[in-house]
Amino acid sequence: MADSFFFRARRGLSPELEEARVHIQDIAKGHGLDFFETIFEVCDFDEINMLASYGGFPTRYPHWRWGMEYLQMQKGYEYGLHKIYEMVINTDPSYAYLLDNNMMVDQKLVMAHVFGHVDFFKNNLWFAPTNRKMLDQMANHAARVQKHINAQGHDVVEAWIDICLSIDNLIDPHAVHYPKEPVQGQVSPVDPRLPASDYMDPYINPPAVIAAEREKAAQAAQAVQTFPAKPERDVLGFLLQYAQMSAWQRDILEMVRDEALYFVPQGQTKIMNEGWASFWHTTMMTQDILTAAEVIDYADHHSGTVATQPGQLNPYKLGLELFRHIEERWNKGQHGRDWFRTQDPRERAAWDTQAMGGRAKIFEVRKTHNDITFIDEFLDESFVAEHGLFVWERDKKTGKFNVSTREFKAVKQQLLFQLSNRGQPRLSVVNANHANRGELVLSHPYEGLDIQLDWAELTLGNLSRVWGRPVHLETHIEGKPTLLSHDGSAFTKSQREAV
Repeated sequence: MADSFFFRARRGLSPELEEARVHIQDIAKGHGLDFFETIFEVCDFDEINMLASYGGFPTRYPHWRWGMEYLQMQKGYEYGLHKIYEMVINTDPSYAYLLDNNMMVDQKLVMAHVFGHVDFFKNNLWFAPTNRKMLDQMANHAARVQKHINAQGHDVVEAWIDICLSIDNLIDPHAVHYPKEPVQGQVSPVDPRLPASDYMDPYINPPAVIAAEREKAAQAAQAVQTFPAKPERDVLGFLLQYAQMSAWQRDILEMVRDEALYFVPQGQTKIMNEGWASFWHTTMMTQDILTAAEVIDYADHHSGTVATQPGQLNPYKLGLELFRHIEERWNKGQHGRDWFRTQDPRERAAWDTQAMGGRAKIFEVRKTHNDITFIDEFLDESFVAEHGLFVWERDKKTGKFNVSTREFKAVKQQLLFQLSNRGQPRLSVVNANHANRGELVLSHPYEGLDIQLDWAELTLGNLSRVWGRPVHLETHIEGKPTLLSHDGSAFTKSQREAV
């Protein structure tokens, strides 16, 4: 099924859709949006589910994961649990996909929404370092993996990809924003091999020379008690540089890391990105695009997009309302020293200097912020009260969910904590020569939540397979200093001394 789609001619827009695209593009530019060339394609639900399972790209390396995700999306669509209205990828030019059985008003909404996304991709600083030719890079990765499958065998390569994907979140999300410093304390990488094709490898990397270099590096490493000299958060980057693995394994791990880094800004700006696109589709649809006959359908479908389910955070809703809140505040001059010095609620409610700087301010915010700084700087007490935000907790006795607090500071703290590292534990390499045996030690800063032991067992087991020696994790379990270890075959948990 996938082959029949990806090797057929793409479907462009019908004359009616093309006319709407040109019209909406002109409107978007008139509002000040600045986006890459955007190419729309029309897909049926099978095709758009395939693209969604591939992360929006028409080609990915062969792996069972994509088929699993496709089947999940297909069942969800068939059972009416969800429907993909649009999809757009961060490339130049950008590619966006429309579902062919959408109503015309939905297609207009999606186009307006997409232009908002592409403006955000192009202008937000957190997206600036991303590879804008990732469409070609994904196809290149697919070809390279297929080459390794042909040489090593499908099961062997797939098992290695499974291991790499299980640790693909162990990266430094900020690594692309600053130059990589060499890891201090280690004399040289463990693997001295030079890049070479398979058939040239024995000549460029003679086995006897490589063995001698490895022995030399091992002797030098013994003189160093601990490396790296400071914690290294980019665990995958560290493994690529120092772990002993074959050339094809290193190549695949590098691909997985590159793709993980490419998707990082989308996780860092989910609320802002969806809020920005929703702000502009609502603005353009209600002011410039809708006909009288389309208003009811638009209102129905838009309300479904921004609806908030109990116990869930809707990034479309939160981002949209916070951008509106910022625009209103700066239009009324509700910022600066005089504003913050004013404590009288009635005076604050009536404050309006007619500054009308809101539109310029939201463009500035769109350029410089990510979700954490967006929430930290602009989520204020009035916004929390107006939108009824609260913190909930589960009652251990009854199993029911109850409102824990509506206090502003608690709500903001919970939101920021939720967004920090996208809800995943932060791990860093602190010692790659533990006990002078070349064992790897990682550290997990305790922030009130315990590591999930079943996940830790699988992750440490796979890390030990990549590193080639036992791997340890320093953490806290139930408030007690704990050392989790895996030697590739067995997982252990023991108490450790507090540092």
